Amino acid sequence: MKKTKMMKKNFEFKNVLSKGEYYSGKNIEAFIRENKTKRYNFLGIAISVKIAKAVKRNKIKRLIRENYRILERYIKPGYNIVFLWKKRATIDNATFHNIEVDMKYIFDKAKILEENNEKNTYLAN
Repeated sequence: MKKTKMMKKNFEFKNVLSKGEYYSGKNIEAFIRENKTKRYNFLGIAISVKIAKAVKRNKIKRLIRENYRILERYIKPGYNIVFLWKKRATIDNATFHNIEVDMKYIFDKAKILEENNEKNTYLAN
């Protein structure tokens, strides 16, 4: 994650969750808020304890981080992004492809992808 730092503090999550814009896919939800630094993106991932046990929660987090890492080069810098796993979505839907489709949809809807069309060849697939 070259231009992304991870959110770790509770107040950072609360700030984005309360003041950020909400976007929803089939399995994941995202809250996106513009930050003041403009050089980095901050990424936070929160999976509720009620969804599954630790092993499955960590698997979902790994899949979200990996999909974000692949899409990172197409995202404009200067945003705080928090991903949540939907409570009504089952763990069986936690596949690499499903998360990838949701992320592309969310980033496209939020209009935080870079405008350069030759860079976005990966996103067209």
